Amino acid sequence: MTQDIRVLVVDDSAVVRKVFSQELSRAAGIEVVGTAPDPYVARDKIVKLKPDVITLDIEMPRMDGITFLKKLMQYHPLPVIIVSSLTSKGSKLALEALSIGALEVISKPSAAYSVGDMSVQLAEKIKAVAAVRIVAKAPPAKKTGPNAALGSRALAATTNKVIAIGASTGGTEAIKKVLTRLPPNAPGTVVVQHMPAKFTTSFAERLDGLCDMTVKEARDGDTVTNGTVLLAPGNYHMVLRRSGARYYVQVKQGPLVHHQRPAADVLLKSVARYAGANALGIILTGMGSDGAAGLLAMKEEGAPTIAQDEASCVVYGMPKEAVKLGGVDHIEHIDAIAQRALNCLGV
Repeated sequence: MTQDIRVLVVDDSAVVRKVFSQELSRAAGIEVVGTAPDPYVARDKIVKLKPDVITLDIEMPRMDGITFLKKLMQYHPLPVIIVSSLTSKGSKLALEALSIGALEVISKPSAAYSVGDMSVQLAEKIKAVAAVRIVAKAPPAKKTGPNAALGSRALAATTNKVIAIGASTGGTEAIKKVLTRLPPNAPGTVVVQHMPAKFTTSFAERLDGLCDMTVKEARDGDTVTNGTVLLAPGNYHMVLRRSGARYYVQVKQGPLVHHQRPAADVLLKSVARYAGANALGIILTGMGSDGAAGLLAMKEEGAPTIAQDEASCVVYGMPKEAVKLGGVDHIEHIDAIAQRALNCLGV
């Protein structure tokens, strides 16, 4: 018999702790073994209760969640899901937590009584990350300088090319690794990362400060052009459209796809339809099967496709499903994907 996933809930709100405990305990395969109002209590309970997964609020008294997470990842690495409020400060802290080693971020409803509404989503994320083996993170390597720009011939060759990327659990770091390896005038790139509203704004700002390309949260009508990355805003689907030689994006509402909005399949299928063989598709780490059908559609239209390999994935779900469906041309380690993409595009 499979043992239940042991969860520790760390939140300074007594109401949130109570509701999380009640709701998660109803989910099959999950046992809430304890709660903690702050990192000091959490530290002792981690030693005593040996949880498999921690849910962590990052804005707490006595010791903030970021400081606690750094210590946890150094001395006792565990899968951590960040539960944060939908504020500018909360979004930026959540992105920092993901860069430190947290695996997922979920938004905390503004009203405490509605916390139960997102318990199903939280339970799914807990099950997805429970088996992930977390190791102490080495300090990031210093970037030696900007990536070399593509030469004039290469730039001409990539005119009207589009790179499309889909990712979920573990995707913030994977996307960063791909985009920071692309030159400043690389083909226009469109990205879907499963992430709540407002968090994508902070994520785009963070990437823009790290990448040679310009990164921004997409707005309806934005042009897809060389040197620019457009990130789908949380709670909105993003699709590619074409007017003559100009590619642009449409940002819209619509039903959830694979329980997600934005969804990678929505973007990739639109890229297949409007860009065809002028595009390149990439599917990165994440739970579920979102993006698999879209990547296959791109391949069937003549676009080269790349999937992240199992060894470098946090969760080998989305790439695995894309491979199973037959939509993948190349399987690469995360560190090799950017170069493979440029090679496939002939630059």
